[in-house]
Amino acid sequence: MAVGARRDLTVRKKIHVGEFLARRWRPMAALAAVLVAVGCASVETTESGVFGVERRQSMSTLISEDDINKGAQEAYAKMLAEARAKGVLNRDAAQTARVRAIAQRIIPQTATFRPDAAGWTWEVNVINVQEVNAWCMPGGKIAVYSGILERLQLTDAEAAAVIGHEIAHALREHGRERASRAVTQGVVLGVLGAAAGVPQGGVDLAQLALEVTLNLPNSREQEVEADRIGVELAARAGYDPRAAVTLWQKMDRVAQGSPPAWLSTHPSSEARQRDLAVYAEKVMPLYQARR
Repeated sequence: MAVGARRDLTVRKKIHVGEFLARRWRPMAALAAVLVAVGCASVETTESGVFGVERRQSMSTLISEDDINKGAQEAYAKMLAEARAKGVLNRDAAQTARVRAIAQRIIPQTATFRPDAAGWTWEVNVINVQEVNAWCMPGGKIAVYSGILERLQLTDAEAAAVIGHEIAHALREHGRERASRAVTQGVVLGVLGAAAGVPQGGVDLAQLALEVTLNLPNSREQEVEADRIGVELAARAGYDPRAAVTLWQKMDRVAQGSPPAWLSTHPSSEARQRDLAVYAEKVMPLYQARR
C-alpha cells in the first residue's frame, strides 16, 4: 500500500520506499520474448474466511512457499540492518509499541483463513521515513512506515485496516502468485540469479522476495481480496472495520489530486470505498462480538 507523494515531494517511479532502500535494492529481473523453458506446472491453492474468498490461484512449482518465505526472511533482515544503520529503524519507541500492539491483536485472527499462519515467524517493525506506505513480505514480515501513521494521523482502527490489508496479501500468498505469473509471462529467473552472483540455474530468493513485495504490483483482484480479508481480520481483532473507508478518504486527501503510481492496477478510490463499506457492514457482527 502506498499513496502518491505530495507535490513538493519526490515521486518514486517504481517503489514507494525510502531513498536509502531505493538505492540499495534495484530491480534485477529481465523480460524475455518467449516463455521460460523451465517446468511451469502449477498447483491450486485457496483459502476462505467466513464470507468466502474463493478465487483459485495457480502457483508455479518452481517457486515453493518455503523458498519464497526463506527469501523473504533474508531480505527482511537485510532491510532492517540497512534501516538500523541509517538510524531509521523503530526510532520512536512509543510508535513502534503501538504498531506492534495492533498487529498482535490481528495476527491470531489469521487462523480463520489459514491455520498454518500461526506458525509463521511474525515480525513487525516501523521504518521512520515519510513515505505513505506499509507492506508484509511472505511469511509475515511486516513494515509500517512512519509517514502513513503521521501524515494520515491514523486512529488505531485505521492502522488496523492498513496492517490487516497487508497481512491479507501474505495470507493469500499474493507475492508468490505474482512471481509465478512472472515466470509464465516470460521473466527469466536465471538472469535474476546471475545478476546477484548466484550459480547458473539458481535464483536469489531474497531478491525475488524483495521484487514481489516492492516492485511487482498487486493486481486489482489481489487488492480487492486484501481489502475484504483485511476488514474481516480487523473486525475479528476488535477494531471497527468501517475505519477502512475513512482510511481511504484520508489517502485521497494526502494524494491531493496527484494520481498514485500504482493507480493502473488498483481499484479506483471511489469503487474501493464502496466495496469496503459493503464488506465492513458484513463483518460488523464480528466486531460487535469482540467489543
